[in-house]
Amino acid sequence: MHLRSIYAGLLALASYTWAQQEYFAPGSHQDYNEGLFTPAEDLSALSEVQFTTLKHPSFPRHSIRIKKSSFCDSSVKSYTGYIDIEARHLFFYFFESRSDPDKDDVIFWTNGGPGCSSSLGLFMELGPCRVLDSDGPQFHPESWNSNANIFFIDQPIGVGFSYAEYGETVGTTEEAAKDIASFVAIFFENFSKFKGRAFHMAGESYAGRYIPVFAAEIYDQNVKLIDEGLTPINLTSIMIGNGITDFYTMTASYYDMACTPASLPPILDISTCMRMKQALPRCQKWLKESCIDTYDAINCGAAAQFCGIELSDPFFYSGKNPYDISKDCEGAISDTLCYPVTKHISSYLDRPSVRSQLGVDPSITSNFSSCSSEVGQAFWQNLDEYRPTYNYVAALLERGVKALIYVGTYDWICNFVGNEQWTLALEWSGQEEFGKQGLREWIVNGKTAGTMRSAKGLTFATIQGAGHMVPYDKPKESLELVNRWLSNKDL
Repeated sequence: MHLRSIYAGLLALASYTWAQQEYFAPGSHQDYNEGLFTPAEDLSALSEVQFTTLKHPSFPRHSIRIKKSSFCDSSVKSYTGYIDIEARHLFFYFFESRSDPDKDDVIFWTNGGPGCSSSLGLFMELGPCRVLDSDGPQFHPESWNSNANIFFIDQPIGVGFSYAEYGETVGTTEEAAKDIASFVAIFFENFSKFKGRAFHMAGESYAGRYIPVFAAEIYDQNVKLIDEGLTPINLTSIMIGNGITDFYTMTASYYDMACTPASLPPILDISTCMRMKQALPRCQKWLKESCIDTYDAINCGAAAQFCGIELSDPFFYSGKNPYDISKDCEGAISDTLCYPVTKHISSYLDRPSVRSQLGVDPSITSNFSSCSSEVGQAFWQNLDEYRPTYNYVAALLERGVKALIYVGTYDWICNFVGNEQWTLALEWSGQEEFGKQGLREWIVNGKTAGTMRSAKGLTFATIQGAGHMVPYDKPKESLELVNRWLSNKDL
């Protein structure tokens, strides 16, 4: 991120704030690049047998291949395609809203990892259909496209059906963010019916790092769009489920989740917990000195390795599911992610007929993998996880972009204890008011769904009895959570 002078920054912010009011006021309109660009306009005009390529002169390195893909949910229009960035190609799915696609908000969704495909979110959690057995996709009534148009993105390259030529790779969140921001701008410019719509960036797990950085890139890119006479993206909120937004508070919380009744009775034996308790202060001191106060790649890496051995490994040795401490892990994590249903999703996406229908590039001949170890390793080598992302959340809040942090209470790996701590410690203009709010219950169908606190655009919410993948475990509660959020209702 380039540093600008305070004066220039204030001018840019004032310019964007004024322009945002102009663009998003009812009846407003702005012509752009007249004579240089003709938008595609209508998604229904797309072909079902071949791609249509979308470009924009403001993004000469980027284009989008998109086609109709009538699968999964016959009640809505659906599309698939690729974001092409020269030699890099990101696969996406797009589903229109079941309610009012011409007026409803737009949600961007990514899974985490780093290196896991958003097909998990689509076919296992919140998409319009689920693949839970060998029978293939089944209609999912609690899909998040019930009242919103929604994207699912396989990112970065090397994940899911995304690919690259010439050995290109992406190994940091900041690098990945530029491609996502360009894609969003090209899409909205080509399909003008979505212009000005409230846009929400959502994801889970490592998306706690992805989403704040992606959203910040889109917000800053709006200045460029306005300068070029284009419509800025109406970035309204970010939604992070069971995210890793602050590695520091999350690392310490591993002891709380495994050795105290923070959620369920202690999981690990007393002697193991005593060793973890003794190692915790040294871990925190080392991480703070080497990763936060002064970033030293070698020492930060050594600190991360030490903390992993002392605080994380004992849990994995227990055989419990790190994504749901109420259950044992089913299968090897590297094979099933502790959920055998992931194998059904992979088998479905390996069918030649399905790949043809989706428009998967013929160059992809390998079996589908839910998560890429190569991508994960690239991010680990860059210690991408150990660059805190909460300050991006604060910056977005200060600019009027709301943030929903929701967490299942049974998750261990990105748990509610660590997430609550960083939201309370977050330094921003609403910190005091947010901290004064006590946790209160939120209700769905007359039953307690979890607890929450909210102030000044920031909301923290737990989902009782849910694990890492909240929409999978609690589909009704998660849909109610999202619908209330989209409609600006109090939980």
